[in-house]
Amino acid sequence: MKKTRLLMIMLLVIGTLLSACGGNSSDDSAASAGEKTSIKVGVTAGPHEEIMNKVKEVAAKEGLDIEVVVFNDYVLPNQALDKGNIDVNSFQTIPFLEKFNEDHKTQIVEIGKTVTFPMGIYSTKYKKVEDIPEGGTVGIQNDPTNRARALLLYQAAGLIKLKDGVGDKATPQDIIENPKKLVFKELEAALLARTLKSLDAASINTNFAMEAGYNPKKDAIFAEGADSPYVNILAVNAKDKDNPLYQKLVTLYRSEEVKKFIEEEFSGSVLPSW
Repeated sequence: MKKTRLLMIMLLVIGTLLSACGGNSSDDSAASAGEKTSIKVGVTAGPHEEIMNKVKEVAAKEGLDIEVVVFNDYVLPNQALDKGNIDVNSFQTIPFLEKFNEDHKTQIVEIGKTVTFPMGIYSTKYKKVEDIPEGGTVGIQNDPTNRARALLLYQAAGLIKLKDGVGDKATPQDIIENPKKLVFKELEAALLARTLKSLDAASINTNFAMEAGYNPKKDAIFAEGADSPYVNILAVNAKDKDNPLYQKLVTLYRSEEVKKFIEEEFSGSVLPSW
């Protein structure tokens, strides 16, 4: 009888130990299964959105799920990233990011270069920049980085001259020569393409031009060259810059499949820049 009770106690102890071991194994499996395999990427509507949807397609084959979150301006994607509402964004140039960090005291950093969207001057009324009339009203972006970029573009087109050395800090107050006495109207970048018909011309970012149905190669009456310093980037909060999942996103974005898509889909209006 004593032997039977002892045997039962031993079996109970062994069963408890095995159960505990099995529980740990299950917990480990759950932890492993719970590893992050999805990320939220913020983009602006248009080409950035289209490219990221292609990256999403490629990533799915690698077991990475990408949720593409679309914004319609240049401020919200960084605000959402800073607040942790998205993990990565893909819409901005380095000069724009540097200015945003400075103005908003954020710590957002680049993790990889992506594409270049040459900014262009567009008009529904004139075929050449020389045809823009004296006293004409022309649109430029109202955010500091794109405004300076636009003014440099108007200078490159021979319409104005800026003070030496102002570079990416240029404002309309830095115009020292304006032979056509052009009136510069500042608007949000996303609105310029929509209001183009009410202006004599406007500088428009490629993504917004394409979203509005314009073909940058055919419809821009003047555009930046391939040597534009305004390369777009993938960006994250500084604390996440070494996150392997986000580094994987960079690799997938730069895959041959995505590069081929960009070249075929945009026919030179958007340039792979890695």
